[in-house]
Amino acid sequence: MLRTPGPPERSFGDDPLRILRAARFAARLGFTVADDVRAAMTDQAGRLEIVSVERITSELTKLMLTPDPALGVDVLVQTGVADEVLPEVSRLRMEADEHHRHKDVYQHSLTVLRQAIALEPRYGLDGDLIVRLAALLHDIGKPKTRTLLPDGRVAFHLHEVEGAKMTRRRLTALRFPNDVIRDVSRLVELHLRFHGYGEGEWTDAAVRRYVRDAGPLLTRLHVLTRADCTTRNRAKAARLARAYDDLEQRIAELSEQEELARLRPELDGNEIMRILGVPPGPVVGRAYNYLLELRISQGELGRERVTQELLDWAAEEGIFPPEPPDED
Repeated sequence: MLRTPGPPERSFGDDPLRILRAARFAARLGFTVADDVRAAMTDQAGRLEIVSVERITSELTKLMLTPDPALGVDVLVQTGVADEVLPEVSRLRMEADEHHRHKDVYQHSLTVLRQAIALEPRYGLDGDLIVRLAALLHDIGKPKTRTLLPDGRVAFHLHEVEGAKMTRRRLTALRFPNDVIRDVSRLVELHLRFHGYGEGEWTDAAVRRYVRDAGPLLTRLHVLTRADCTTRNRAKAARLARAYDDLEQRIAELSEQEELARLRPELDGNEIMRILGVPPGPVVGRAYNYLLELRISQGELGRERVTQELLDWAAEEGIFPPEPPDED
């Protein structure tokens, strides 16, 4: 049982940051917070506004790196403290009933966080702050995008896009490092990408695009995607796990044949400018993106074929390359 040395009101009054520290100690030690301490946390949560953002973020970071941060997060939510520092997480407690037939998003998020932590050693990511923040925040866009469909089902259309924006705003307000903000937001944005392709056979182009979109976050995306499966249907869970096993195998096989992590068009910017006879500018960027999509969808075609594809694209765009000089 976690208690303060004296009356909790006095302890928190001396330094309101101890309110967050109580949740961190509970998560680190696996302790229960005493009722009088929880009550004082609720009563004095508003006093956190006098604590610097940097101290709050430092304490939240330490909490997220404990053995069971979900326990500490739940203490913050149940006492109302999360309303002051992570209000998006508190808002995940949407009503879930048999008529609307959707999961308790809040409890789902805590489960995903715990499952992500369990998966970290498998991918060599022990104590990964980015994975853990992404797991906790991956569905924060759901309350804002919740829509009741005519058949009674609930949809959260593009909640990953909205969630990425909300994640960026919250972590920026908390003054997390820029790389953490960038990576966590991107993982939130990508967390449904696997399900977008479905559980069937993936084309080579789909595999390339998945790897390309994830970039250096691919390993972390593996963890988040696997952790996001919280279905109680064992057959479905096993089917999803097999599908992701197959995807990872496909990535490994294609990576041996092609350098997926460094996927580039077969012509660089200088070559595009030379072939099209254009100066640096938007046209080069558009041409580069076109050739990149070509590379992803069709693989390596060879420089001669890619050059012709570029010329065909330029003709359709009304971009006319210079005429070759007369042979005589």
